[in-house]
Amino acid sequence: MTDGAVASRVPIYLDHHATTPCDPRVVEAMRGYWSAEFGNPASASHAFGWRAEAAVENAREEIARALGAEDPREIVFTSGATESDNLALQGVVRARGAIGSHVVTAATEHPAVLDTARALAKQGAQLTVLPVDAGGRVSPGDVARAITRETALVSVMAANGEIGALAPLTEIAGVCGERGVLFHSDAAQAVGKIALNVEALGVDLLSVSSHKLYGPKGIGALYVRRRRRSGERIALAPILYGGGQERGMRSGTLATPLIVGFARALTIAVAEQAAESARLGRLRERLVAQLRELAGGVLVNGAESPRLAGNLNVAFEGVRADAVIARLHDVALSTGSACSSAKPEPSHVLAALGLAPERIAASLRIGLGRFTTEAEIDFAARRIAAEVRTFRTSKNPAAPA
Repeated sequence: MTDGAVASRVPIYLDHHATTPCDPRVVEAMRGYWSAEFGNPASASHAFGWRAEAAVENAREEIARALGAEDPREIVFTSGATESDNLALQGVVRARGAIGSHVVTAATEHPAVLDTARALAKQGAQLTVLPVDAGGRVSPGDVARAITRETALVSVMAANGEIGALAPLTEIAGVCGERGVLFHSDAAQAVGKIALNVEALGVDLLSVSSHKLYGPKGIGALYVRRRRRSGERIALAPILYGGGQERGMRSGTLATPLIVGFARALTIAVAEQAAESARLGRLRERLVAQLRELAGGVLVNGAESPRLAGNLNVAFEGVRADAVIARLHDVALSTGSACSSAKPEPSHVLAALGLAPERIAASLRIGLGRFTTEAEIDFAARRIAAEVRTFRTSKNPAAPA
């Protein structure tokens, strides 16, 4: 792709942790369910409802297979990962009784987990928020030491959407299993980007969001293991009441087109994951090398491995990232999570790594994706580096351009 071809596509989208474009194959899969097949899956008295129900259940089976779930009934449809996280945490604690229940989570979790856990603490639950190491990983040993007889749930995300850090899920799940404690993971940033099988991992609850993996917005799921390893059913109190859909765990009319698209997106992502991760890893290394050559003073935030292949979080010494982004009209990226970008506080994830405020303020999050090209990486590297150099020069007029 030439510079002219890249220029025709500006702004270049490098914020794939915030959301992803809907894959054309997903759009095509949904097409017939917007108007021709418009039935309510809960309408059991006619063919319109029967066909919609069949589409939903086929999608449920497809999603279960992609996640490695043993039973399609373990897939509970929600509006997205935020609702799934809320249902997991609130559902477990409220089913058990908030007073005296204990929740363990990590300092770098998404606000959907941290804010929900804090709300439960205000209702009488106990809360332990674990630190992370300099790479952003939670220690399984810290998890083990935090668990008490009152612990109802441990929640640790699979992959961090700001720094790309991958959690030691298998080890944490093992600790929780040995202690008889439920383990939940927010996998919104991980599913379809790393190899992930709920049975192999041993997680009890897992949150997924369609729009993070090239599917439609407004749909997600919570995987809920049918039975704990002890054989006991996992009890979840609903947070929405109404028609009793999703086996009473999540009431509301099911969005058939979105569910169909979600299933197609997940199947594609899982099938293409290995090849796509390798491609994105090469693009990320190309971008890092060019930024170091063209701008200098580049510091990578978080462990460089293991990390999401498409994630790069970098600080530019002597720069304010928000000022750089304000001038980058032709490259779309961010300083942190889209879910908290409206808040004036520094990134809680970077702060949890122990980074100095100046480095946090100098940090950019770059998210590469399925449709990112090598030419776009080269274009973005030149533009980011140019604005970084401009900022440094404006602060020090005597410095070379």
